[in-house]
Amino acid sequence: MTGDKYSAVWVSHSSISDFLKCPRAYYLRNVYKDPRTGHKMAIVTHPMALGQAVHEVIESLATLPVEERLKISLVKKLDPVWLKVTGKKGGFLNHETEIAYRDRAVQMLMNLQENPGPIMEKAIKIKSKMNLPNYWLDEGEGIILCGKIDWLEYREEDDSVHIIDFKTGKNEEREDSLQLPIYLLLATNTQSKKVSGASYWYLDKDEGPIEKKLPNMNESFEKVMTIARRIKLARQINHFKCPKGGCSTCRPYERILKGEGELVGVSDTRQDIYILPD
Repeated sequence: MTGDKYSAVWVSHSSISDFLKCPRAYYLRNVYKDPRTGHKMAIVTHPMALGQAVHEVIESLATLPVEERLKISLVKKLDPVWLKVTGKKGGFLNHETEIAYRDRAVQMLMNLQENPGPIMEKAIKIKSKMNLPNYWLDEGEGIILCGKIDWLEYREEDDSVHIIDFKTGKNEEREDSLQLPIYLLLATNTQSKKVSGASYWYLDKDEGPIEKKLPNMNESFEKVMTIARRIKLARQINHFKCPKGGCSTCRPYERILKGEGELVGVSDTRQDIYILPD
């Protein structure tokens, strides 16, 4: 019997991170829907707008033949993409702040253009009907793991793929982060090639990807499944309390419920996008 994807609990790196930081924030970002619009809500910040724009430019390259990927300047490709996050749509309340963040985006793309490395190698694009790679983490328990991987470089010498995650933030990923375990599970179960490695590329400071040690597959599954079960239970009993009675993770969403946020748009995934006054 095939499981029902519509009634399943979907988990991802971002939703699991939300839950681990604050169950209340997880609820407000991933479960709650505005009764007026029927949409979930999201808060846009300057770093998020920057990351969205840079990642969209990079994502557009994977489907192009290798010899065409850099025919057009990546900075030029940024222009139409930035229109999606300009002004309040990117949380920018003044021109000077927006220019500073756009300049950072330009520098990251110039770094990539000048040091393309894996960008000029064959890549594999995971095909998905929903444009969101996913698979049954456990069909019997009704849990699906989903998420997008920035880049899968194809390694012809051993017919494998190498995971590359492009970083646009200033903080480095923590060693205990579940990002690599989740990406390993996704890459292994949503395409046919074995995974031979993984790297992070901090675009604002590194001239190429930095390889990371691949986590153990079985340990990755157990770690992700343990938290996914906690999330499923919390949804079943509707128990989403902030352990601190209000923290920096859930407080911004509580402010939106109080009417303090300004609605600035609706995302492609039908989320109401808000900004908050400083």
